[in-house]
Amino acid sequence: MKSARSLSKIVTQFAKGEDGNATYFASFIIMMMVLVGGLGVDLMRNELERTKLQNTLDRAVLAAADLDQTLTPAEVVADYFDKAGLGDTLSNVTVSQGDNYRTVTATASATTTTQFMHLTGVDTLNAPAIGTAEERKRKVEISLVLDISGSMGRNNRMPRLQAAAIEFAQTVLTPETADMVSLTIVPYSEHVNPGELVFQHFPNINQVHTASWCVEFEEEHYASAAVDFDHPYDQMQHFDYAYHPYNQLERPVCPSESYEEIRPLSQDLAAIEAQLNQLQPRWNTSIFMGMKWGTAFLDPSMRGVVGTLVDNGRVDPEFANRPADYTDSDTLKMVVVMTDGKNTQNIRIYDWAYDSASDVEHWINNNFMYWLRNNVYSYYHQYFYYMKYSDADGDRMLAQVCDAAKNKGIIVWGIGYEVNDHGADVLENCSSSPSHFYRVEGVEISDAFGAIAGKIADLRLTQ
Repeated sequence: MKSARSLSKIVTQFAKGEDGNATYFASFIIMMMVLVGGLGVDLMRNELERTKLQNTLDRAVLAAADLDQTLTPAEVVADYFDKAGLGDTLSNVTVSQGDNYRTVTATASATTTTQFMHLTGVDTLNAPAIGTAEERKRKVEISLVLDISGSMGRNNRMPRLQAAAIEFAQTVLTPETADMVSLTIVPYSEHVNPGELVFQHFPNINQVHTASWCVEFEEEHYASAAVDFDHPYDQMQHFDYAYHPYNQLERPVCPSESYEEIRPLSQDLAAIEAQLNQLQPRWNTSIFMGMKWGTAFLDPSMRGVVGTLVDNGRVDPEFANRPADYTDSDTLKMVVVMTDGKNTQNIRIYDWAYDSASDVEHWINNNFMYWLRNNVYSYYHQYFYYMKYSDADGDRMLAQVCDAAKNKGIIVWGIGYEVNDHGADVLENCSSSPSHFYRVEGVEISDAFGAIAGKIADLRLTQ
């Protein structure tokens, strides 16, 4: 009986005892810590594998998207994975390609074996990777607006401009840019000659001679990048008011030599070089007119004109649908406008002395100032001509057309070549930003054109 009570007491004490409980709990906590730590190790190993896979894939698709790559995109991607020892992880390569772009997408997947998570029933972890790269060579429309005014005859400016402009053309027009980049050359002095074919596209122009082909825009036309062909225009008078001692028309206000005409949307490097090499300094400076025509040949309103030029063999058929719409994200539009001075006054003959066929013919055959000096008392000279635009008028119209261009998304680069502070301010204001304006002296003009050409190449290529 006593032994029975003793046994019952021992059992009761054992049931109530708490000795050793901490050991069980500590063991449980340790096991959980090992499991959680192991989970972290497995996840970290898997993430390292995924990162390695993703980095390899990113490099591979970037190289495969290169349009100059000679191997197929699939071969390029596979080569990258094989050299990284990941060849068996590549699952798929897809390619979308056009004339000016290539898009490469690849997927890959690796499997890592768990060292701790298998205790929870997870034996493997997946490490997926996907990447896409695109290289797109954008189409580019460039207007090169070049000052050929009389001051370009000083300080070796014209030869330096010619060399720099030719180098620019050689940089932007290469075999790789064939049918992608068009270059419009706009020589300007006091006026701009677009050429007979462009002139004839104006149905309501008052044509009075065939000696040259300048169109008289009025001030309101400079507020728009477009050209309103239905508007009634006057043809620029053909006369030379730069006095010549032998009564010659050496520098008529409207440039009349073929090399002084606009060369529209060209990729003919040889023809461009030949034209640039023929440029000669002539008369006053109307930057606003050069900029108007440079902008016009980037505006879709000129597409009908370009179609006519294509039909007549003046523009390559590949450019028949240019200028592109402003909404075309595949096309960049740029103006590079260069001057060595500032806007100067524009002179015109009063209507009374230019209102008949005989008047027109007279001034075509006689130097304006020579004839006045030899046939009219100096007091009466003032009644023969007037100032159509002042320097300030030119600055105002230039600002308007520059703003119109920039508002349409056209990038404007400015080069002030040995200009004074006023000329620099006017051209910098025209440019898309201060960093788009270059003020240069002497041989630095080549550096300016070279820098712009390089930036155009960078902008053209997106990856």
